Amino acid sequence: MNRSTSAPGRPTPRATPRTRWQEAGSSGSFGKRFAELVASGEDIDGEARLADALLARGARVLDAGAGMGRVTAALLRRGHDVVAIEPDEALVRQARETYPGLPIDERDILDLGPDDGPFDLVVCVGNVMLYLAEGTERDALRAMRAVLGGNGRILVGFHLQDRPPHARAYTAAEFEADLTAAGLRVDLRAGTYQLHPATESYGVWVLSRAQGPPGGRGR
Repeated sequence: MNRSTSAPGRPTPRATPRTRWQEAGSSGSFGKRFAELVASGEDIDGEARLADALLARGARVLDAGAGMGRVTAALLRRGHDVVAIEPDEALVRQARETYPGLPIDERDILDLGPDDGPFDLVVCVGNVMLYLAEGTERDALRAMRAVLGGNGRILVGFHLQDRPPHARAYTAAEFEADLTAAGLRVDLRAGTYQLHPATESYGVWVLSRAQGPPGGRGR
C-alpha cells in the first residue's frame, strides 16, 4: 500500500501497481507463521547474520520489503542504524506490535529515491523479488541501486524452485539479466545465507553498482 502524502521536502510517491503479494492477500498466513516462530524461539536470523558480516559496525541499512520486521530487529540488536519499509499495512502493524519502536514505514520499494540514501547495505530477502508487481523487477532494482552509498551493496535472496503460492517463477538467469540492466553487478552468488555453493533451488546474491548509469525504465 502506498502513502497519499509524504514527509516535508520529499516528493509525494507516485502511484504504484498492486504487487503479487497484495493480489494474493498473503499477509495473514505469513505474519502468523513468523509470529509463531518468534514466540517459540526458533532461529530466524540467518539473513541478518550474513547482512551483519557484510557491514562495518554501526552501518546504515535499508530493509526493503521488511515483512514483520525480523531482519530489521536483528540488525538493530547488532548495533546498526536500520530503516525498514514494507507496503503491506497488516505486516507493518504486526511489526510494530512484535517489536515496539521498530523504525518501519508503510512504503513501496518503487517509492525510493536518491534522497532516501545513502545506505551501506540494502537487504531484500525472503522472496520479496518474487512478489513485486508484474514487470517492475528492474525498476525495483534501480530504486535500490539509487539509495546505495559509494561502496554500498544489496543482499538479495529468494526461492528459485518450490516458490511460495502466487509468487512468480524467477530463474537465476532472468534475475541476473534484470540486475545487469538495472546497473548492478554480482559480487557473490551462493545457495544459502551460510554461503554454501549456488544451487538451483535457492539464490542468494550480493550486488553492487556496475560502472555507468542504469538502463531505461521497464523491461
